[in-house]
Amino acid sequence: NEVVKTVQGMRHKRLGGEDVLVSEIGLGTQRWGSTDFNAPDISTCHRMMDVAILEHGVSLIDTAEQYPIPSDRSHPEGLTEEIIGKWLAEDKTRREKLCISTKITGGSNVNRENIRRDCEGSLRRLGTDYIDVYLLHWPARYTPQSNWGQSLMYDYDAENYPYYKNHATFEEIAEAMGKLMEEGKIRSWGMCNDNAYGLAASCAAAKALGCAPPAAMQNDFSLIDRRAEENGVSEASSAIHENVGFMAYNALAGGMLTGKYFNGPPPVTDDSQEVRARSTLRSPRGRMDTVGWGRTLYRYRTDAAVRAAQEYQKLADQYGMSLLELSIRWCQSRPLVTSTLLGHSNVQQLKECLKAAESREALPAKLLWEIDRIHMRNRLPIFASERVGADWNGEGEIGERIP
Repeated sequence: NEVVKTVQGMRHKRLGGEDVLVSEIGLGTQRWGSTDFNAPDISTCHRMMDVAILEHGVSLIDTAEQYPIPSDRSHPEGLTEEIIGKWLAEDKTRREKLCISTKITGGSNVNRENIRRDCEGSLRRLGTDYIDVYLLHWPARYTPQSNWGQSLMYDYDAENYPYYKNHATFEEIAEAMGKLMEEGKIRSWGMCNDNAYGLAASCAAAKALGCAPPAAMQNDFSLIDRRAEENGVSEASSAIHENVGFMAYNALAGGMLTGKYFNGPPPVTDDSQEVRARSTLRSPRGRMDTVGWGRTLYRYRTDAAVRAAQEYQKLADQYGMSLLELSIRWCQSRPLVTSTLLGHSNVQQLKECLKAAESREALPAKLLWEIDRIHMRNRLPIFASERVGADWNGEGEIGERIP
């Protein structure tokens, strides 16, 4: 993760073994144009791109064909790519400033034909003739990571479930991605929400076929979710082994690591529209509420996760920084991480994150040790739930089937 160049103060690193450079802070876009609480509209999204890319040297923007999430008929899947495409269309010189990462929907959707078809669909919506990083949104095969990683164990029967049966092989995926690279439609490829086995097997399949191996992996990673450092991903992705760049998403744990959810609901910024006002009444805590899409983020608001985040808040206070700054700078400091993806609802949030990422001063060794001490007391708090009923998907909150 050596810094290759600096643009407007923003450091850029090479992504894995490919000649693709990414800024160490990337724009996350999952909620751009979505039906979610307080989601940014098109004009806000474009203003955030102006600020991040044109004014602060950010190059990496991460999106997906499935975005925005949540979506509906008026805010359909693919809209987020179109929002980015409209910004690019305003000035053709903007494309060279960007490293676009987008994703094919995972699971049973992944096969040779769909990899090509979906890639071409993303190219049309983005209004570009190439994608810098093309990712599987989640694995084609079954893996405990398929349920955000909260399953207690590998389900040995899952490969026989209709959804996963006859899934695309590592070889089929690598060959399809390799052909897209040969045609210049993508510059590199990789996976999201996968594990060390998936990473190593993908690399082995590509090398055996003479194709370019994956250059990127994107997983959940934050102060309260350090699995990637402990489950083999960090080892497998290192330059010593497979040399795969790592993008950290949810580095602020859905907003929990900003501290704004500790003491009551966040401020409502727009009640002028009746529909939004009603939504606010139903979901006063926005993305951390227990209704609607917010229910999918229960992992960041478990009692254990909140307690751990509050301990990190106290530590940040001791060192004269915000919890947001501590969370971002800690991610930037990890040898595993090539780029930290951050999502925002408005321009002010974006500016706060960019400001937090500006520091070039290393975090003190004592502070890092104190972080590790908190971590050892709260090893994986996002899955240490005191609720043992059904989750938002009717499963146990740890992902196991309820008898």
